[in-house]
Formats: sequence, C-alpha cells, structure tokens
Amino acid sequence: MCGIVGYVGSHVDGAALDVVMEGLARLEYRGYDSAGVALVADGTLATEKRAGKLENLRQAIIDHPLPPSSTAIGHTRWATHGGPTDTNAHPHRGGADGKLALIHNGIIENFHPLKERLVADGVKFLSETDTEVAAQLVAREYEADRDLTQAMLRAVAHLEGAFTLLAVHADSPGVVVGARRNSPLVVGLGDGENFLGSDVAAFIGHTRHAVELGQDQIVTITPDGYDVIGFDGEPTEARAYEVTWDASAAEKGGFDTFMEKEILEQPHAVADTLLGRVDPAGRLVLDEVRIPEERLRAVTRITIVACGTASYAGMVAKYAIEHWARIPVEVSLAHEFRYCDPIVDENTLVISISQSGETMDTLMAVKHARELGAQTLSICNTHGSTIPRESDAVLYTHAGPEVAVASTKAFLAQITAAYVLGLYLAQLKGGSHAEQATTILAELRGMPDKVQTVLDRMGRVKEIARFMADTRSVLFLGRHVGYPIALEGALKLKEIAYIHAEGFAAGELKHGPIALIEPGQPVFIVVPGPDTPHDLHKKVVSNIQEIRARGARTLVIAEDGDEEVVPYADEVIRVPHSSPLLQPLLTVVPLQVFALHLATAKGLDVDQPRNLAKSVTVE
Repeated sequence: MCGIVGYVGSHVDGAALDVVMEGLARLEYRGYDSAGVALVADGTLATEKRAGKLENLRQAIIDHPLPPSSTAIGHTRWATHGGPTDTNAHPHRGGADGKLALIHNGIIENFHPLKERLVADGVKFLSETDTEVAAQLVAREYEADRDLTQAMLRAVAHLEGAFTLLAVHADSPGVVVGARRNSPLVVGLGDGENFLGSDVAAFIGHTRHAVELGQDQIVTITPDGYDVIGFDGEPTEARAYEVTWDASAAEKGGFDTFMEKEILEQPHAVADTLLGRVDPAGRLVLDEVRIPEERLRAVTRITIVACGTASYAGMVAKYAIEHWARIPVEVSLAHEFRYCDPIVDENTLVISISQSGETMDTLMAVKHARELGAQTLSICNTHGSTIPRESDAVLYTHAGPEVAVASTKAFLAQITAAYVLGLYLAQLKGGSHAEQATTILAELRGMPDKVQTVLDRMGRVKEIARFMADTRSVLFLGRHVGYPIALEGALKLKEIAYIHAEGFAAGELKHGPIALIEPGQPVFIVVPGPDTPHDLHKKVVSNIQEIRARGARTLVIAEDGDEEVVPYADEVIRVPHSSPLLQPLLTVVPLQVFALHLATAKGLDVDQPRNLAKSVTVE
C-alpha cells in the first residue's frame, strides 16, 4: 500500500512534476486515499496535496500551478495514523522554515514518544500522522551539516517500525534521498535522470534499468547517478537488474478494467511460469532454487505461510505436494505464524507465497522461520522485492504486472509454481514419485490451452452475473482441492462486489452451514471429476441434492461429460477434463469472471475496491 515516486533530472523544464504524476498514476493500483507532491525550484519548496483520488490533486495543480522543477517526490497515501484529509496527506514539511519535504510508506511504531520530545523542544505539528515526526527529525538533523544523506542517516537511527522515507530539501536541488526498512523501494536508472519508486511500475515508462535496495539502506539519487549506504553509514553494493516487461504491460490495452485484462492473460501467466523450467528430457530444472538438492531431500515437513488469496494457493499446494512428494504440509496464515510457537527445525522447508514480495506479515514470518533454523523458499511475482531477498531460495512466477487489487492471474501463477515445486520434490525422491512427476508435468504443460477453453465459454457466466446484480448473499462449496477454490470464489465477491459470500468445505454442510440454505439462495458448487479418488464426486453430487431440496439455486462447475450433476443443477458451467489435482487452474476461472461481471453490473470500481490495497506493507 502507498505509492512513492522520486525523480531528479538534469534539466529544469517542468519534467519532474510530469514524471512524478505519471508514476503516481501507475501506482494507483496499490490503493490510496490521498495524494501529494513536492518540488524543489530556485531555492524554494513547492507542495500540493489533496485527499481523495489523484484527479483531485491534478485539479488542484491546474488551479494553483507549480513552478518548473527537475527535482520532485510524490505520494499516494493509505491512512494509518490520522484520517484521509488534506492536512494528513503527504508530503509533510519539516523545520522551522518548512524547507524540507518528506513522504513515507509504513508505520513508525515509536512516533509518539518522539513527537512528545519534539513538542517539548517547541516543534509545532500540523497533522495527526507519524510521518510528520520523521520530517521534523530529518529537518533538525539537516541543520547540523546541510547534508541531506547524513541527516537521513542520523534520523533513521531514532525510528522503529517499517518504513520507506523519501526527502528533498529546498537548499539541496538535484538530490532525493530515500531510506528503507521492511518496506519496498527500488531505483530506476536513466540517462541524465534517475528515479525512486515503491516498485518499478513508478518509472517503467522511462527506463527498464533498475537497482534493488537491501534492508536498512539509504540511497541518494542525483541526475548523474546514485549512492547506497547502510544504516551503519558504510557504503554498500546494490544489485542491478533489467525489468522484463514494459509500460504497455501495465496498461489496460483497450479493456474496460485491469481485472478483465488480467483474467484474460491467465493462459499466458501459467505458460510463462512453466517456461524454461523443463529440460529436453522432460525433467524440471529450477536454477533459482539455490537450496542444495541434498538439503531438499532431507526435508521432513513443509509449512506454507501466506495471506488472503495467496493462502488459498497454499492450500491447493498442500494437497498436491503431499500427494506427489509424500511430505507433510501445513498451511499457516502468515500473520498468525509467529505467534503460534511454530514447530520448525533445519529439516523444515517454509514456503512463503506473495505476489508483491512485500507483504509485511509474510516477510515477518519468513524472518522468524529463518531465526528458527528452517530453510525458506519464496514463491513471488516481483523481482527485486524483499521477501525473495530474505529467503534462502526463490521460485519466481512470471505473471507480469498485476494492477487490479483483486488477484487473478497471480493466483493461477502461484498455483502453477507450487505444482512445479511439488513435482520437483517428487523428482528428487526418485522411483515411482519421479515417474508420476513426469506424467503430471506433461499434463501441466497443456493446461494453458485448457484455461483458454474455459475463458472462451464464459458468455453464460457473464449473463448469470448481470442477472444476479441485486443478490445479497452467495455461498460456495467444494471438496478436496475444490475447497480452497470455494474460499477464493467467496473472497473475490467480498473484495469487489461488497456482498456477503462464504466458502465451505462441502463435507461441513450438515455440520452447520446447511442452516443458511433457504429458497432462492445461490450456491456455487465446485464438483470433483468423476475419476477423483474416494468417491468424492458422488459425495458432492449428494450435497447438491441436499441443498437443492431446500430451495437453493445450484450453480454447478463440472467437467465436460459429467452428466450426473445435470438433474440437480440450475446452471452447469463446464470445464475441460483434467487430473484431479490440476483442476483448480480451471474451476477458479468462472468464479473470477462471475465476481468481475456482478461487481461491474453494480457499477463498482473493480480495480480499486474500497478499503483495500494491492500490497499490505504494514502489519
């Protein structure tokens, strides 16, 4: 959450404001409730900020034009300390002369005692934010030697919590200084200009050359280059990398919403996540997994940590890894992991799943797992992000940028990566495990075409969604790998349509949830394929009969050729046949499309749903 952009260029031609506003627009997907900018021009500092959407800030700048500048910072805020008001919006000024401006992503946990000390020293505060404390601290330190980098270095020594800070000063033109602790910040390298951003989307329209910053580092950018030091003041190296997608990948491309575009990109997301990971002999080769094979063979248990949609990908992974590799798997919500006294040791593999690689709860879980001696592996979509760098190994998904807050293509890519990892562990075990892995891998490589087939059939699902625009509650049922898909279907409706939705394990129906069934109640049922072991297909068909007898409207997702569901279904939504464990890649797609078109029929903003942010970077 929160978007941060910084820019310095070699020419004073007004470009700084344009670059920063463009970057903020590209970061809107992260979620925000106010926005602001600060520019250094001719020894003065000019700022403008407004609560609400970025358009409010644009209009304010039209009404009150800002001077041409080559140095600027910009921010989209998600309120934590203090409500979403013009005053609480960033940037915040610091110093008695107000010549310093600072923006901040994260939470400064000890801001209250710091503020009390500053107030006692006569500092006047205008806002309710923790950020203004940081601004005043940096401004005070700047007075010591007029060096903005050293001022930031001294100021962060007083701060506790998670933060990214960017600062400019009217007396230091052509300089932006940033600091990061447990919060994202990347550098973009241009020709006679350089950039800072919460992620590469902030500057992808200008450069694909980026530098990842490590934990507890301070970066100073000028038009001619950048310097990085640690919080200990020592110079440090930062890794440069090339962004593999361009600005067009983060644009709608003619679609009404990013969510629609990203749903339709899912066949490519699955295919690209598999790309380059299979050798000519049909064996998996995972160069990114830096954990030695002998260590992976020694793994006796796996814990998956994730939040929200990623945790449901983890639940699917549990079924697959346990079946293919015969290693016990536990799925833990990342924000609970540290507090439940987890049992992990050197033979435990802790797998974190995060689209952004910056999810604070998940990052803290990874750090805790490493402290306990576990091996850690990250499944992540964002190169250069914090969680992969804090992990022993990484398995990158290749979904491309996901802008809509509600995750779709990243979810399928996460499941695909989890399948790849499970099959790789089975391959390492050898024998019948490896033989099964080879067979499943061949089928997995054909799944992008099957996902496309599902997308091509969604006409009726869109109609159903539009007809149900006034629905106030929808239930979802599933068994085995269909259970996390039921949970994900319910979450999508909650996120973007703001209606009551619940997912249940179908076997739990008679243990309470069946009391919710009344005439007309819509219920989606994810039906296992007829060849799923343990007669699960028959059991779910019985569940359909039970709720249909009580008046439910049954919306059944079933494989092609499954005729047993027909007598009990008000609607049958067909997906191609697949092995039972691969079915989630297909069955979730109709639920995504349904949520998208129901919310659209209600006139809601599906890309930026209320109260939500794309990346939750605070605990």
